[in-house]
Parts: sequence; C-alpha cells; structure tokens
Amino acid sequence: MTVNLDSRSIESRAATEIYISAAPGENAPPQDQAQEIFSGIRDILRSKRASILQERVFATQAAMKDICRVRSRVYGDIDDGVAPSLLVGKEGTVGPIAGVQVHAVSSNSRPEVIDLQGNLCGRILRVPGRAYLTLSGISDQQRGQATTQAQAMMEKAEAALRQFGADFLSVPRTWMWLKDILSWYDQFNHVRTKFFTGWGLIGAGTRQSMPASTGIGLGPADGGDCAMDLMAVLEPTDCTHYLQAAGKQHCALEYGSAFSRAARSVMPAGETVFVSGTASINASGATTHIGDALGQINTTIENVRAVLRDMHCSDRDVVQVVAYCKTTEVEKVFNASKGALARQTVGGLAWPWVTVICDICRPDLLFEIEATAMPRQSA
Repeated sequence: MTVNLDSRSIESRAATEIYISAAPGENAPPQDQAQEIFSGIRDILRSKRASILQERVFATQAAMKDICRVRSRVYGDIDDGVAPSLLVGKEGTVGPIAGVQVHAVSSNSRPEVIDLQGNLCGRILRVPGRAYLTLSGISDQQRGQATTQAQAMMEKAEAALRQFGADFLSVPRTWMWLKDILSWYDQFNHVRTKFFTGWGLIGAGTRQSMPASTGIGLGPADGGDCAMDLMAVLEPTDCTHYLQAAGKQHCALEYGSAFSRAARSVMPAGETVFVSGTASINASGATTHIGDALGQINTTIENVRAVLRDMHCSDRDVVQVVAYCKTTEVEKVFNASKGALARQTVGGLAWPWVTVICDICRPDLLFEIEATAMPRQSA
C-alpha cells in the first residue's frame, strides 16, 4: 500500500513551521491506511522535533473509531490530548479515509494545551515577540436546532478568545464544518453576519475585518450540526491584511457570506496567506459552468491562483490544499485533470492535494478549493 505524504517546512529564527498532508494512494482497509498515514506523520514530527498546532482528519463516519484508535497507538507521547477535528465526508475512490492534514511547529517553546471547562480543544504557542492560539472542533450540541448551535458555537469561540485577551479581530482564519450544509447555509450566513456585525468586524465605520474562511458540507464526527476551527494571532496585534476581492471575484459579503477572499498575517515562521474556500463563481456571485465539472475545476483553480497573485504568492509557496468534490464522479474528473494542470503550469502545479467528497454550499457547485501559502522569505 502507498500513502501520498507531503511535508513542507518554512524556517525563521524564531520557529520552523511544518505543513503535512497525507492521503491514501490506493484503496485498502482503513486500519492499514491509518497505520501508514499516522506512522508517516509521527516520523516527520519526531525528526523535526515538532509539536502539533492543528490537525484534521477527513473520513467517513464508519471509519472514525478505528482511525482514532490507530492514531492514539501510533502517536504515543506525541499526542498531547487535544483531539484532531474529525470531519465526516463520503467515501472516495481510495476508500473511507480521504486524508489527514497537520500544521506543526518546532521552536524553543512547546504549545500549551487549552482546557476549556474540561475540554482540551486548542493550543497556545509563544515565541519571542509573538503568540498564537488555535481552536479545534468548537461546537455546542446542547442548543437544539442547527442555527442555535451555530450561534452558541460562535459565542463559545469568542469566549475562549476573550479568555486569552483576544477577540475575532485577532482571527485571520476560520473553518466552518456544517453538516447537511445545503439545508441551512443561508441561515448559517445570517447567524455569522449578525455575530460579526455585533462584534464590529463588519458594518458602518469598520475595516471589514472578516476572517478568511471555509464553510463546507462536512459534519463533525460527534454528530453535531456544526463545528469550527480557527487560528488567532494574539501578538502582534493588528497584523492581518484582508483581501475582499480578487480576480473575477468580488466581495463575498455582497451576496450574503461574511468572509474575506484571503487573509495575510504574521505567523511563527513568517507571513502566511490563508485562501478561503473558493469555487467557480463570477463577479456577480453567480455559479459558472453549471453541470460542467471540468469547467468548474479549471475556473476554481484560476480563481485561487488569482487570489495568490494578489497576495504576492506563487504556486510554489502553497503549503496545504484541500479539494472538495461533490461526488466521486467529480473526483475522477479532477484526478484526470491533474496531469494536464501540471503540464499547463510553468514549473508544474505541484500542490499538496487532499481530496474530500462532500456537499458544497450550493446545489449547483461541484468543486471547491481552500489553500494555505507561505511566501519563501525569512521572518
């Protein structure tokens, strides 16, 4: 069995950041896939003396129990007790496990685990002159319907940020994991917009400091309707630049979605560009290439590359990518297109893909990409 294991590192005087993407290369029993994936990640972390900042597992619900068991056994003392975000998608062409992504750091100080009311749900990293907070799997299933859970989720994340002297103005990146997204995405957007307006991120007299974000049809494995991950910069303050429009895409807020196209912020090993979930959408916010998977794939990649250019990044700066495909048929078209994409791109488009099968935020959208990039310069 083979696993596609990609590790990309950026070094500065203060820290080394490591982005790891691992995905099965062929169909095999999920326990075998998990064993090879987590063994590969463990070996990279140990070789670089690195600690996990954030981790995500993309798989089917049925595979999650075995995945967690294998992860715990393989990681050993690498596991600090903070669970990865366990995100439920549909089975793809290589089986029930789509992949695992890890963002890790090696520095003189190790991340501190955050315990919120008995829930180990995040980490704080402090390096000279800088401090960062990550939260993973923030949710609240006690609140009933999906929109009420979403409101409680936002409030819980805000409370955690405030506990450490920050708020959503300190957050360059969020990930919104939304079960059955097509049934309530408009309502979710209403909740998020109202929340961000209340906290001064958007509205009259603000700078429109909306985080870059992904809102995608992956439910948390614990059965809730929604969960959230985020990355916050505690120090230095006011260091994030937000991109509202790029290429053919105008500001997403114009059609009701409160997120920036991208955010660029100071991170432990340098500046990082977070590219929001991006799809085949034109300047007016309308879906293009309806029913045409290859057309949507090519347009989406063009849109992502336009964001990267506007953020002064090249293709080689990309350190992590997720491609979200609506069905395995779309996945097959995407896999077949990768060779052509590489040939058509100067230097090849060697992005570290993890491909996940799930619903996108509109019925007519077949494909979406999110990306993280770090321009190759020392901090």
